[in-house]
Amino acid sequence: MDRTRAGLDDETLGFVLQTLKTVTERRLDQETRLRLDESDEFPVELVKEMLGPELGLHLLFLPEEVGGLGGGGRDLFRVSEEMARTDLGVATAFLAIALGVDPIIVGGTAEQKKYWLGRIGEEGLIVAYGVTEPEAGSNVARLKTEAVPICDEDGTVTGYRITGAKQFITNGGVAQIFTVLARTPGGPSFFVIERGTPGFGAGEPEHKHGIRASNTTSLVLEDVEVGADRLLGLVEGKGLEQANEVFGFTRLMVAAFGLGAGEEALDRAIAYGHERIQFGEPLYSKQGYTHKLIVPHAVRLEAARAYCEAVAERLDGGEPGLQVEGAVAKYFASEAGNAAADAAIQAHGGYGYTQEYEVEKIRRDVRITTIYEGTSEILQSIIGTHRWRMSVKTKGGFYREMATSLRELGTGRAAALAADALADTFLACHRQKLPREQWAMFELARLATEVETAVALADKAARDSGPGRELLMPCARLHGGAAARDVAVTGLRLLRASGRYDESEIEEWKDAVRFDDLLATADGELEEMNRVASALERQLQL
Repeated sequence: MDRTRAGLDDETLGFVLQTLKTVTERRLDQETRLRLDESDEFPVELVKEMLGPELGLHLLFLPEEVGGLGGGGRDLFRVSEEMARTDLGVATAFLAIALGVDPIIVGGTAEQKKYWLGRIGEEGLIVAYGVTEPEAGSNVARLKTEAVPICDEDGTVTGYRITGAKQFITNGGVAQIFTVLARTPGGPSFFVIERGTPGFGAGEPEHKHGIRASNTTSLVLEDVEVGADRLLGLVEGKGLEQANEVFGFTRLMVAAFGLGAGEEALDRAIAYGHERIQFGEPLYSKQGYTHKLIVPHAVRLEAARAYCEAVAERLDGGEPGLQVEGAVAKYFASEAGNAAADAAIQAHGGYGYTQEYEVEKIRRDVRITTIYEGTSEILQSIIGTHRWRMSVKTKGGFYREMATSLRELGTGRAAALAADALADTFLACHRQKLPREQWAMFELARLATEVETAVALADKAARDSGPGRELLMPCARLHGGAAARDVAVTGLRLLRASGRYDESEIEEWKDAVRFDDLLATADGELEEMNRVASALERQLQL
């Protein structure tokens, strides 16, 4: 039962999205969203309805063999994005269900999958994922929750006694099924635990900055006894492997959350800019409004979408792993969504700071996407380390191949230039072991993310022949140019800041990356920004 699959056809996905939209419009209107946020309330009845026979949204996460829909990366991405546009707190509850189900899908035996996934699908059970601990955070190596084997007289393991604590568990207070990571003699392992098991309980809900419609609690395990059949896979020590296997999917979901929330906030700002009249003209007619608060964020959100779509396509094509690509998607999209939501508050002026226009709630909600499922800093560490190694291993070929593919399409000149320059920058930094400095590693990871999303957007724009091309082309040129100049300026700063390169070495690097050409990508950008602003306005009119 493979976690990677082709997914739904267009018609079925469209039906799921339309049904989701119908239910949320009926049950999760603005008044309800604001009430749930104000009261810090988890909408139990709404979530049960979404898990019920009318929608059965959880079936998207489940394989067809157990009665699920067998949704793929594209499907998870689109549904997550749509949910985030409505309410990120409710969306987070479904992320937790997907997270909780994944260890069973990738690690369970055939019998375990049939039993647990079958029950979750048929009964519409809420699931929670118990990994994070009070002192461990993202460092799972510091896992303290312990599962001690219980043996019979012959020494056969018949069960486990689990003791420990979990922190920041979404659905912790409402889930019926939990997949919990604990240390066993053989290493970290996942166990399935049901609510009501003696010794197992949840703490009081956390009072959070945002996503207040989601339920977040601690979990306490005090000598919780479970049978040996609750060990997923029936083999100890597979927990980290099982968790890592699905990062491409789960981080793509969080990327969709950042994208969806950012899009919703920006759409509200665009609409407000046409309604609000200042000095006799709509705000949207002012470059100080469009070119500062709208266009830059629209560009980055389009880049996030292009990259996420490319990752989803690769996942659905059966490509294994993609943990680094999932990290890139989540890091870039969540940061872009946060920035767009922040700009939307500014775009609304004083009204943006009130509840009425809801952008302040979106901003509070989307903030979590840079923290859960891997903080931006953890992701930078992952991206930087892997892209450094790959660049050295391929002698720069990893990024040069991206540049070549764009040149063959006859588009994306700036993005291609940026990719070539990044290859030389990684190699130059490697010569003096600069990536061993964490600050430098983080900056290289950020550059990798900027360049890879620029390549994805340029590729999408070149292949799009529909009406979306009017927006995609100027967005691709703007983002590609920004990435190129970022490589130039940040690369130069890295070399000079380290104090490890003399002037001749710096000049050699500048020649290799075509430093002046990188800076020259700014030529004509004002007109490109005008095109983006106009294209967004026409989309609003449609």
